[in-house]
Amino acid sequence: MANTGSQAGTKTAKTEIGELEAMLSDAPTSEKVCFKLARILSVNRSEIALFRLEKGSLRFIFPVELRSAGVLPLSGTAVAARTAATHTPLLSNAFMRVRHASLFEAVRLSKGEDDRGMDQMPIQKIMSVPVALADGTVHGVIQVSRKGLDPRGAGADFTNDDLKKLEKAAEIIARMPFMQEGAEL
Repeated sequence: MANTGSQAGTKTAKTEIGELEAMLSDAPTSEKVCFKLARILSVNRSEIALFRLEKGSLRFIFPVELRSAGVLPLSGTAVAARTAATHTPLLSNAFMRVRHASLFEAVRLSKGEDDRGMDQMPIQKIMSVPVALADGTVHGVIQVSRKGLDPRGAGADFTNDDLKKLEKAAEIIARMPFMQEGAEL
C-alpha cells in the first residue's frame, strides 16, 4: 500500500509540472508562474526567488519588490551567482549554518494570503537551480527556501524528489518569455 501512495504523489507532481508547462502557451507573468511553483513545492510565495541573467549579472524578477534591488555579479559568492556560474543545483537543509548574505531576507514583501509574515524570517533550508534550456544555456536561477526562526519551525526538509521537481520546473521556466534577456517585465 505504501507504493500506491507514493505513486499517487508522483502522479500529482507530474500533473502539476504539466500544468506549469501548459502555462507556456498563455505567456504568463513571472508572478503567476512563481505562485504555481510555490503551490507545487508547498512553500509560501515569499520563499521563491527568480533571477534572470542580464549582461553577466543576475537580476531579481520575482519577488517583484526586489526588482529594483540591484544585481548579483556572476563572479560573486552569492548562492544564486554560484548556481548560474557552475550550472550546478544546490540543496541544503542546514543553510542557516552556511555563511551567506542575508540582505534580501530583511526586505519586507507585500503580503500574500499564504505568507503569514514569513518574508522577514531567516532562510533555514534552500534549493537553488539554474534556469537553463536543454542545450545548457543559462537564463537565470530559481531558488526555493523554507524560512523560520529555526530549522524545525521552517518545516520539512527538502528532498531529492523536491530538487528534481524544481529542476524540471526550471527547464520549463527557461522557455517562458519573461526569462529572455531584455524582455519586458
